[in-house]
Amino acid sequence: MTLWPIDQLLPHAGRMILLDRVIAWDAERIRCERVVRRGDAFVQATGLPAWTGVELMAQAIAAWNGCQVLAAAGAVRPGFLLGTRAYRADVDAFPCGTKLTIEAVRSFHDDDGMGGFACRIDAPGMHAEARLTVFSPPDPTPFLDPRNSLDSRGTSP
Repeated sequence: MTLWPIDQLLPHAGRMILLDRVIAWDAERIRCERVVRRGDAFVQATGLPAWTGVELMAQAIAAWNGCQVLAAAGAVRPGFLLGTRAYRADVDAFPCGTKLTIEAVRSFHDDDGMGGFACRIDAPGMHAEARLTVFSPPDPTPFLDPRNSLDSRGTSP
């Protein structure tokens, strides 16, 4: 199992990369880490707001996808967060200095790029969870042009 640097796995750049590293991954799941640090994107006096957990989960899924495509000698490409079900966090913020473990487990994934993942964030005394629906089409280019009205295959309805 190759553990690539996180910036090679995500189509994000700079401060928008919210994960520190991948701990482990396989065909069905990924585990990542993030240490909450003052001065990082979104961090406030109380720490990293719990609502950012959805983005941490989405980036873990993007890192999982990045691992899959790089392992197959492909190129990392953008994907889309389509929805979140039942996001629940038992804290309002993750305090500075906290090491978060973010895990995403694939529930389903089809050939068109639709996928569903059960996600969780854990740290001592803290927990968040949700189910995320994502879309990673083989060619995301048509979906990035706001002038297009497309179906999940990238064709005009």
